[in-house]
Amino acid sequence: MEAIVAVYSDWGIGSGGTQPVVVRSDRRHFREVTGSAAVVVGRKTLADFPGGRPLPGRHNIVLTRSLAEIPGAEVVRTGEEAAAAAQRSGRCFVIGGASVYRQLFPFMTRVFVTKIDARPESDSFFPNLDLDPEWTVAEEGPEMEENGIRYRFLTYEKNSDTAQTQR
Repeated sequence: MEAIVAVYSDWGIGSGGTQPVVVRSDRRHFREVTGSAAVVVGRKTLADFPGGRPLPGRHNIVLTRSLAEIPGAEVVRTGEEAAAAAQRSGRCFVIGGASVYRQLFPFMTRVFVTKIDARPESDSFFPNLDLDPEWTVAEEGPEMEENGIRYRFLTYEKNSDTAQTQR
């Protein structure tokens, strides 16, 4: 299972259910990377999407305990159910929010990270992969800038010994 996330300098990912600083090219990158893959998303993050609807062109798996049905999405109740649904879907990305990342973190083997050089106040965080010895940077793009905000795309991979023991 893979994940994609935009993080700030302190690995914060948002505040109040939304991203305080948005880089448009990160949104474009998100669309390119996730393409037609399945996505696992939480109910609160889904509510922050345009119209609060599932993403078009993707199999949307929504991890929630409070909704019975969401038009255009498969609803699951636990991280284990989400992982099983993801496995049936082929390529699948965890796309947030924080509690969904946390629940599915043990299943992840690759994470696409946009590091945004900003530090807005965040109340949600992604694990700092730079401090986790189980993860290494597999690819690192050049530093770029948009509207005065510097950012970079990176791909982290779980060390193969660790990934195999958790499958």
